[in-house]
Amino acid sequence: DEIEKEFQKIIGLTEVKNDIRKFEQHLKIMLERKKRNLKSSDISLHAAFIGSPGTGKTTVARIIGKIYKQIGILKKGHVVEVDRGDLVAGYIGQTATKTKEKLNEALDGVLFIDEAYSLSRSIDDSKDFGNEVIETVLKFMEDNRGKISVIVAGYQNEMKRFISSNPGLQSRFTKYYHFSDYRPKDLLKLFRLFLESDEYYMHNSLDKYIQDFFVQYKKQTDPKLFGNGRSVRNIFEEIKMIQSQRLSVNKNYEKKSDTYLKKII
Repeated sequence: DEIEKEFQKIIGLTEVKNDIRKFEQHLKIMLERKKRNLKSSDISLHAAFIGSPGTGKTTVARIIGKIYKQIGILKKGHVVEVDRGDLVAGYIGQTATKTKEKLNEALDGVLFIDEAYSLSRSIDDSKDFGNEVIETVLKFMEDNRGKISVIVAGYQNEMKRFISSNPGLQSRFTKYYHFSDYRPKDLLKLFRLFLESDEYYMHNSLDKYIQDFFVQYKKQTDPKLFGNGRSVRNIFEEIKMIQSQRLSVNKNYEKKSDTYLKKII
């Protein structure tokens, strides 16, 4: 119930949520078959999350970890979040050690590698240690089957090149979840969630104005720079700053009601 509540809080991503629910049901049946000594297919816990930043990939990874723990697939179900900088070292021999530390930290849980494609950005460059990370991760996955879930994430085209860059990646990452960019109406919902969580208020009559703003904002922003939920959070934080400046001009703001402080626009 708690996990389902977390799912409900996520804006959009209907297809992703449905796919995860289906996979959860499959896992439960395979576990039951295993208990009864019936033939059950090998289960891969690894996945590729395809999509732009700010589309909820990290949030979903955390929920998946909780699902794996709840149904007994993984003992802990915790999520260790890393990117290239957390795995690659500057000298030969150090990268493998650094990567193994993170893998061991994620054992019995999930290793979430954001912008994983950056690990294979220079496949033919022997001085680039990203490939050493890939080989270390692949070996660890093989040696610890059923004890770790590795989730790689990033943009669609870049992730396609990343997966195809190594036969080991192609054979292990066969489950894909596609995270679509948020539509303007979803961005509005996110904005209202931020309002509610931080105890701010905006009149409903302004919804159309905010939604139209997001329409124009998306059109005028480079898709590579638009951060979906992150962009909404940044815009919200900027609006809070503007509101504070506006209210602080009134010397009697300390005597005003809570509504005065909560009204953001």
